[in-house]
Amino acid sequence: MAAKSLLRQLTLVLVFALIHLSNYLVSSHRSLGLGGCHPSGYLPGTSGDCKRGYDSDCCQDGKMYPQYRCSPPVTGSTRAQMTVNCFAENCDGGGPSECDDSYHSDNEMVVALSTGWYSGGSRCHKNIRINANGKSVVAKVVDECDSVNGCDDEHDFQPPCPNNVVDASPAVWRALGIDDGIGVYHITWSEE
Repeated sequence: MAAKSLLRQLTLVLVFALIHLSNYLVSSHRSLGLGGCHPSGYLPGTSGDCKRGYDSDCCQDGKMYPQYRCSPPVTGSTRAQMTVNCFAENCDGGGPSECDDSYHSDNEMVVALSTGWYSGGSRCHKNIRINANGKSVVAKVVDECDSVNGCDDEHDFQPPCPNNVVDASPAVWRALGIDDGIGVYHITWSEE
C-alpha cells in the first residue's frame, strides 16, 4: 500500500514537473521572437566575394544556415531585430531593391523585411512604424531580407536572414539615435 502511494506521489511530481518544463520551453520560445515559426530547411554555405560593409555576416563553406519561409505574427507591437543595410549600388546589400528594382541612398528612411513579413511583396511601398530607444520613426518597405536564399552572388555571399529582421538604412538608425556600429538592436514595429 505504501509503495503504491509513493508511486502515485512520484507520478504526480513528474507530471507537474513536465507541465512546468513545457510552459518554460513555450515561453522561452516566444521570448526569442520565433512565434511558432520553425526552419523550413537548411542551406549549405558557400563562401565568395562578400562585401564586409556594415559588419556583414559572410557565408562559410559547409556551414549549414537555417531557412525560414515564415516570420512571427505581425501585431500592434511586433518584436524584431533591427540590422543595418546599405541599399545603395555597389554596397553590401546586394542587388537593387525588390519592390522597385532601384537603389536607395543611405539618407532614405527605408527597410527590408524578413521573407515572412515581406509576404511576397504585399508590404512593398507601405510604411511601418519602428519603436526603439524611446523614439519612433516611419520607414518605407522597399526590399526583402531573404530568409530562404543566400550564400550566392545575388545575396553578396551572405547567409539567409533570420525570420525576425527589419533591415534598416543608416538614416533609420540615425533617426532613432542609435549607433549603427552596434549591428543588431531589438525593436518593435507595426504597420502604419
